[in-house]
Amino acid sequence: MAEYRQATVFDVAKEAGVSTATVSNVLNRRDVPLSEKTIRKVEEAAAKLGYRRNVMAASLSRRKTYEVGLLLPGFVGYYGLFAQQMERTAHKYGYHLSVFSTDMDSKVERRLLEKLLERRVDGLFCHGLAMSGDSARKVVNDGTPILFFNCWNELKHLAIGTVNLNVYQACVDAVVHLHEQGCRSFFYYGNKRAFATNEQRIHGFREGLRLTGGKHPADMIDVEDIAADDLAEWLAERSEDATPAGVMCFDDWKAFVCQNRLIEGGYDVPGRFKVVGINNEFVAGHSYPGITSFNVPYEHQADMSFRWMLTHLGEQAKLEAKGERPFSPPVAGGEVKIPLTLVERLSSR
Repeated sequence: MAEYRQATVFDVAKEAGVSTATVSNVLNRRDVPLSEKTIRKVEEAAAKLGYRRNVMAASLSRRKTYEVGLLLPGFVGYYGLFAQQMERTAHKYGYHLSVFSTDMDSKVERRLLEKLLERRVDGLFCHGLAMSGDSARKVVNDGTPILFFNCWNELKHLAIGTVNLNVYQACVDAVVHLHEQGCRSFFYYGNKRAFATNEQRIHGFREGLRLTGGKHPADMIDVEDIAADDLAEWLAERSEDATPAGVMCFDDWKAFVCQNRLIEGGYDVPGRFKVVGINNEFVAGHSYPGITSFNVPYEHQADMSFRWMLTHLGEQAKLEAKGERPFSPPVAGGEVKIPLTLVERLSSR
């Protein structure tokens, strides 16, 4: 049987029909003028041959780098705030955190994946929307443990575990809260581009309706399916005039848009409509009326994620040095749910 040989730069150059210098320029992302066709040829040749930079390090027994990766779908809102807290937590435990955003782009995702594998990070924290199944399997096959957060799809089965915000229960609580405040018709203003994250909110919204009797008028509309300028009229046409209507929004920014459009349309908030968001971002506390929301315990989610990863990596000593116990996961590949806390403001009173 022929002995396996790791692909080299020369192999990639031969396969792509270019020089080794061109291969190096493409794979190292050097700022030199190269056509898209040439870049694509080199990347396809490297993928076909299974070439990866730093192959010598990859062939050695794995050594700790004390660097971990954080992969996000973006940096806006929750993502940026969580990244900031994760950086603080990494520093506390003596780790360097490299943060990357895929921007929901598969090409960017593939490039970042290669970069992470080349850096030989000890572990990877990944949001459920930031990585495809193929990429996750590639990371796991490389020997890099993944811990997902806010992941409600099939990817969680590839991870050492999942640390999720319990947005489902928050949405149940949102509907119950609106009902207690006198609302007798209910709406969800969603964001289907968030996929499973949006589905969790829908499930919670429906369960909240069931718990409050299940007979009240209710409907859902997605940000992709209606212009913001038409939202107030859409809500007014489907709600009852005699009692206030409750609007649960995907997040605080959707709640901010919804509330502003209602007020601009001449509808009283919170008299005619009551509005609730999620994440308790800056905009929620500094709008008028202030927006009722659910507070995210960023520090708790970050600390639990790191403790789980460090325990998996056998770094109990780092935890004990901080007076903390190793993390005890519920089951292998299990899920931990972190509750969110209602912050009531004028928009729902």
